[in-house]
Amino acid sequence: MEDKEKTKQESSPVPDISDKIWDFFTSVKLTIVILIIIALTSIVGTIIEQDAEPEKNIQLLAKFFGDSMAPTFYNIFLKLDFMNMYHSWWFIALLLLFCVNLIVCTLDRLPKTLKIINTPMKPMGETVIKTLPVKKELRVKAGLAGAKDAFLNSLSAAGFRVFEAAEGDSVELYTQKGRYSRLGLYIVHLSIFLIFIGAIIGARFGFNAMLNIPEGGTSDVAYQRGGKQIPLGFTVKCNWYRTDYYGDTDMPQEFQSELVIIENGREILTKVIEVNSPLTYKGIKLYQSSYGLMSDVEGVFDLRVTPRGGQETAVYAKLGDTFVIPGTNVKVEIINFSPALAKDPMTGKLFTYNEKMMVNPAVGVRITEPGKPEYTGWIMRRYPETGLLPDGNKIKLDDYWGVEYTGLQVSKDPGIGIIYFAAILMSLGLYMAFFMSNRKLWIRLTGEKGAVRIALGGTANKNRLSFEKDVEKILSKATHLIEGSPQIPAHRERSKK
Repeated sequence: MEDKEKTKQESSPVPDISDKIWDFFTSVKLTIVILIIIALTSIVGTIIEQDAEPEKNIQLLAKFFGDSMAPTFYNIFLKLDFMNMYHSWWFIALLLLFCVNLIVCTLDRLPKTLKIINTPMKPMGETVIKTLPVKKELRVKAGLAGAKDAFLNSLSAAGFRVFEAAEGDSVELYTQKGRYSRLGLYIVHLSIFLIFIGAIIGARFGFNAMLNIPEGGTSDVAYQRGGKQIPLGFTVKCNWYRTDYYGDTDMPQEFQSELVIIENGREILTKVIEVNSPLTYKGIKLYQSSYGLMSDVEGVFDLRVTPRGGQETAVYAKLGDTFVIPGTNVKVEIINFSPALAKDPMTGKLFTYNEKMMVNPAVGVRITEPGKPEYTGWIMRRYPETGLLPDGNKIKLDDYWGVEYTGLQVSKDPGIGIIYFAAILMSLGLYMAFFMSNRKLWIRLTGEKGAVRIALGGTANKNRLSFEKDVEKILSKATHLIEGSPQIPAHRERSKK
């Protein structure tokens, strides 16, 4: 009894630690678990705003957990680094673990697939051909040489490269197509690996930051959460910022900023950016993100002045300045400004309804002309008709420059090129994996008295139904050629049924 147990132990060696590690990383269960964890954490990372102010996420968490528990959950998520999840060590570790799992699985299975691909086809006997999944048998009145030529033509027309072997009164044709389609799955593996590599490179060497630049201002750094400065390697200048609105509403229609890239004291690039049209320089993207009005800052009024019957002239003035309308004795004094002017429908009084945004800017002016009464009024940028003066002169408020800032989202992702390439590679791999198959076909032609016996058999690693249809077409074309009658187009055959 003891000898039997000893023999059994000797015949079943205990796997060493390296085998256990290899089996662990080749496990499909590990792949599923990692994908589930990545998916769940990504959902949380999508719901929680990344690199946002604490108040925003606390308000968000309050909707799920209530006002009293929101700060507690915020602190938990903060410690778990969910507020900057895609740059956290544990998320990058998950991606690396998945990459290792993918590589080991590929290394474990790819040699077997390559062996199948590189194994040359050989002729098979009629008995074996009749056992294949896709098989046909028939007998035609023809000579062996004529039947062989007919099948060679039919197979060549279908895109098969044919080999043949002769044996007595028999000829065997054998061929295959799409043998490299077996690599489609591994191309998908490679693309997934490259996507994660691109994501890791982006997380490690890229950044997301914000930058507020006043009109006329410059900056060579952006700011991450907590005030961390990110050097840009160049200087960004904002020439101007502008918001356009829908009709008479306060709903923004378009945000625009004119940015200038300055490097080594020279202006390299100038571009007007919008929400979906960023500026890109040296891999860094500058997106239009927000805007606002600076406090305690004096700007410059950009006015367009047109005397009655004259040409439009640009006038630049500050609050308290006075200028003369060209060609007249009319003096205009800038006496007031409102970033958002409105009229009370009940009392008719004008009032400022927004101090933080230049929604409906208006300039207050005092008009004086010798021998005429003084005129005081408001000129609104969104309502140019308010600038038509009683004497026929016209003043248009084009801008109040220097008081607004443009809010930019600044990002760099050096791995994005790898991800784009991987997406193309994945499309190729998925097409090969789902729409292509390795199709093998053997046709045994045996000469008899005044006839040829045909045994056809084939295999396909997937899409067998489509392969069977192709075999039917090949067989139909070959028999038509053997019989010497023209082949009937497929649509005609269907119409006759």
